Amino acid sequence: MPFDDLREFIEFLDLKGELKRIHTEVDSELEISEITDRCVKTSGPALYFENVAGFSEPVVTNLFGTHQRMAWALGIENTDQLTDKVKDLLGIVQNPPKSVFEKLKTLKDVVGVSRTQPKLVKSAPCQEVIYRGPDLDLTKLPNLKCWPMDGGRYITLPIVISKDPNSGRRNVGTYRMQVYNHHTAGMHWQTHKVGAAHYRASETLLNTKLEVAVVIGCDPTTMWTGALPLPPDMDELAVSGVIRNSPVKLVKCTTIDIEVPASSEIVLEGYVVPGELKTEGPFGDHTGYYSLEDEYPVFHLTAITTRKNPIYPATVVGRPPSEDYFMGKAIERLMLPALQLTLPEIVDINMPAEGVFHNLIIVSMKKEYPGHTRKVMNAIWGLGLLMLVKTIIVVDDSVDVHNLSEVAWRVTSNINPESDVVFSEGPVDDLDHSSSKPKYGSKMGIDATIKTQLDGRDRVWPPDVVMDPKIVELVNKRWIEYGF
Repeated sequence: MPFDDLREFIEFLDLKGELKRIHTEVDSELEISEITDRCVKTSGPALYFENVAGFSEPVVTNLFGTHQRMAWALGIENTDQLTDKVKDLLGIVQNPPKSVFEKLKTLKDVVGVSRTQPKLVKSAPCQEVIYRGPDLDLTKLPNLKCWPMDGGRYITLPIVISKDPNSGRRNVGTYRMQVYNHHTAGMHWQTHKVGAAHYRASETLLNTKLEVAVVIGCDPTTMWTGALPLPPDMDELAVSGVIRNSPVKLVKCTTIDIEVPASSEIVLEGYVVPGELKTEGPFGDHTGYYSLEDEYPVFHLTAITTRKNPIYPATVVGRPPSEDYFMGKAIERLMLPALQLTLPEIVDINMPAEGVFHNLIIVSMKKEYPGHTRKVMNAIWGLGLLMLVKTIIVVDDSVDVHNLSEVAWRVTSNINPESDVVFSEGPVDDLDHSSSKPKYGSKMGIDATIKTQLDGRDRVWPPDVVMDPKIVELVNKRWIEYGF
């Protein structure tokens, strides 16, 4: 079932026994972070802090911190269902209908997609309370300081909405924001993100400002959609509607020309000034290391609109696994069929927690010709934000990419380091601290597949040690007889 807003999702988690309400007074500086981090790493519940010292708003964390809660947030029982949904949608494009039955089914699918597109409404819960002028104050929100060396308090789970100044196309992204004072905050637009592209375009056009809306809390699918690495021309709010099977209702902001989800808890309206930068950071990041100080655009506040008695959602990242790992695994399942559309030889992918999404991808594939693994590696590095992947491990289609023990065994057993490890150079994530230069560094591809004559091998490759299936079946049947 799709959730209309954050409150519905919280109530659902409560009924499922997946929400812990904490009545004890807690501090938004470090204490909430430590409690949350412990719960994430022990598969604990979502946390609802009812009494945050110095603030009236409750804080909710760890909403997406298990595979099950992440699936529920998307209105499904298992994130693998995302793969099936995307396959169905891509099938319309890939295989045009021929029979009457197929045409009717396709028409139904197309109509279904059209009915889930964003809809504009005239009034909305997110504008029940409006603050302007002297009432504007970002510091009155329970923004978290998550780790001891953080540069300040941060908005950690916003969706940031901006428009391309050339095309007017909308982008929704999740970018942390360091609160500087009552009216300004850092806008952490990393170099390769679409929001940063909008900012650069505004600089090129010599615009005086770029309007930006910051949403803190809305329906869980839309909150997650902000983290999707979608193509620049694809509307995240439209994608959210397709996943939810229900359109995202939008309302026009009160001081800027941007639409936001009508069910939002808190909306910050404002703008950034092209060319204006300020030091942001450090910040305890999802890599498990602090991202250090750097210069980023400055967000200027023009209005705050909220629901009555708003709820403030936040996330805490740090050494993996953090909550963003579970959000990333759902993205992985969404990406797989799209990746297969370009690279049909790919069977499955795994982006493990230890690889913090952009550092490692494990790929299983059907190898058919000389250089096939290299083709797949280079193709991945050429696809959107996958260009940032630092390490690619390729295994045969028979290997379970989610079994890290098996993958490690295949890598250590199957590679001849001299010939099976390749290096490339290109863009790396802004958060990558290992490269000698910022945003540019080395990548590694590891071919852990079985090598045959296709690979120029003269030696016979030994078979895996496995038991005769008949004996396995016999022992299974007689297991109790053995006294086990």
